[in-house]
Amino acid sequence: MPCHLTKCKILYQIPFWFALLLTACDFTQVNNPYPKDQDDKAILYQSFDERPKTLDPATAFAANEYAFIAQIYEPPFQYHYLKRPYELVPLTAAKMPDIQCVDKQGEKLSASADIKDIAFTDYIIDIKPNIKYQPHPALAKAATGDYAFHHLSKEQIANLNTLTDFNDNGSRELIAEDYVYQIKRLAHPKTQSPIAEMMKNYIVGFGEFSDKVKQLPKTAIKDVPMAGVTAINRYQYRIRIKGKYPQFMYWLGMMFFAPMPWEADVFYDQPGLSDKNITLHWYPIGTGAYLLAENNPNRRMILERNPNYHLETYPNEGEPDDKQADLLADANKPLPFIDKVIFTLEKETIPYWTKFLQGYYDASGIASDSFDQAVQFTGSGGVQLTESMKEKGIYLQTTVEPSSFYMGFNMLDTTVGGYTEPARKLRQALSIAIDYEEFISIFMNERGLAAQGVLPPGIYGYEEGKAGINPYSYEWTGGRPQRKAISAAKQLLKEAGYENGIDPKTKQALILYFDTTSTSIDDRPRMSWYRKQFEKLGIKLVIRSTDYNRFQDKMRKGNAQIFVWGWNADYPDPENFFFLLYGNNGKVKFGGENASNYQNPAFDRLFEDMRNRDNGSERFQLIQHMQELVRHDAPWIFGFHPKRFSLSHSWFQNRKPHAMANNELKYLRLDTATRTQQRQTWNQPVLRPLLVSAFLVVAAFAYGIKAFRQHTQKTLQ
Repeated sequence: MPCHLTKCKILYQIPFWFALLLTACDFTQVNNPYPKDQDDKAILYQSFDERPKTLDPATAFAANEYAFIAQIYEPPFQYHYLKRPYELVPLTAAKMPDIQCVDKQGEKLSASADIKDIAFTDYIIDIKPNIKYQPHPALAKAATGDYAFHHLSKEQIANLNTLTDFNDNGSRELIAEDYVYQIKRLAHPKTQSPIAEMMKNYIVGFGEFSDKVKQLPKTAIKDVPMAGVTAINRYQYRIRIKGKYPQFMYWLGMMFFAPMPWEADVFYDQPGLSDKNITLHWYPIGTGAYLLAENNPNRRMILERNPNYHLETYPNEGEPDDKQADLLADANKPLPFIDKVIFTLEKETIPYWTKFLQGYYDASGIASDSFDQAVQFTGSGGVQLTESMKEKGIYLQTTVEPSSFYMGFNMLDTTVGGYTEPARKLRQALSIAIDYEEFISIFMNERGLAAQGVLPPGIYGYEEGKAGINPYSYEWTGGRPQRKAISAAKQLLKEAGYENGIDPKTKQALILYFDTTSTSIDDRPRMSWYRKQFEKLGIKLVIRSTDYNRFQDKMRKGNAQIFVWGWNADYPDPENFFFLLYGNNGKVKFGGENASNYQNPAFDRLFEDMRNRDNGSERFQLIQHMQELVRHDAPWIFGFHPKRFSLSHSWFQNRKPHAMANNELKYLRLDTATRTQQRQTWNQPVLRPLLVSAFLVVAAFAYGIKAFRQHTQKTLQ
């Protein structure tokens, strides 16, 4: 039986050869989702969970869209990366704009001119020379000097699938006319820009231009003039707005006002390209630090360094603590520091979190499922990282977002609305009873700051300390605001005519109605919490859940009584929050964003005076007066300002949370050597269980063969 003996001998040797094979292999890449040749390269790994709808700066407005286009496009101004409060600085502009006030006759006015005399304000913007667009086929030229791909045939288009299928790219210098052209694109009805209607109220001739070109293709608007927007020369242009509106400066830092070469529209407008998804919505063209190298939103999206990027350097100044935090180590060095950014589609939080802990993502937020693993609370109510996070060198950054969430009262309602003293005291009582500190603790993992007024921190006019609290709901105790006792709320309720929460009309508990779109099972704990807050005062809260469209309809018609609403800052100015309470923005009467329909003539006068003023002592005092009126009238129960918690690995440098800027990628730096070393340390495979299991399996198999052989020999005998 020599063949059986040979087989057994080979089987006995398998564990040895298997072990030898294991020891000879490189297992550092066993669970690495990236190719080994990426290890020491300056590649940042991020994720996205929803594909961007558009990458056209005239129409993009969502955060997941800005994550890409803010790295690609460049408006004339940007926010300083390190300074707080947020400050606009030049980007492609050579300097801050020359702002000139003009009267009805076109004569220039002094800076101190009465606002009533100012008919127009001119913003004259100078841009830097020698800024070039990223390489793009729309700008490629043939040997004849004509554009190579502006007249594609059907046969040529049939062979195209992506932008990379074009065999040539071109570039040209950024000029003032490109900024003018983009504003014209905003005005064209076919663009459907979300800010078009608003800009009609400000930019001179914007509405008239829109009417004039509505029947024209987008490619025909280049030579149609707009009265308020003019290229003065190759590197200078002027925007004329109606009256005085200082907040217009902030719009010039948004992607809507980034430049667009007219060649892009001509190129993308060719019939047949949109069928291949070769459009401006899919393939942007800008002057920014990065270009979109791959757009596969079902798998990944890749940004790469723009080889034509102009000289821009890292800031050399910031806040007092920035130097100690090593945020100025790269001062005056050319940007960007990272060569490539790979965004991978991650729809689930747990796989993303696991990869972050393994070092395969460089930064992460903190989902509710992972909060206890990452963060713990100190005895003083602060937060710190858990020991497991500290051992990995992970660091935590927190910042209060420029956002406000509040519970609003419909001031047109006959019970909770109006400006009588009983109605006001009812709202003030509820403002004490709704314990938003508890809400933040239970539902937000302490990721929020209880609001004291209309403005969040970081917005001009926000006041810290004792002077900044809401005295109708809080007391200053032990160096911090303390919500008033429920007894104070019950006393106010009694003065309002609802002693112990009893409605004198029905002799039963007062019934109030909370309209909401929260309809899922997951929302029930929050709804139950709201009911309990009202029960503290003996008031019965009825939850009226509905779908979003029905809810919006009730708000427009004024049929809601109590609701929850929120606002994220478009720009860091108090006007962007106080306008939510301006009478002429009432939702029912004017269709505006004043969801509470609050209308106080004294507040409106102060708002009209404040909004067009430059920051200074007079404006600051106006803001405090407005805060006092709103706190007293209580059209809102001031809720909270959310806090952002973000985690970063030790090798991820220059990271400072910025709630207004979206172009932060160019400032970031990676220590790739440390990253590679840490990944290998954290992801070493544990081979002993594998070896033992393999040995046992092979041994058992060998034993079976041996037993079978012995049994066969006995049978043959």
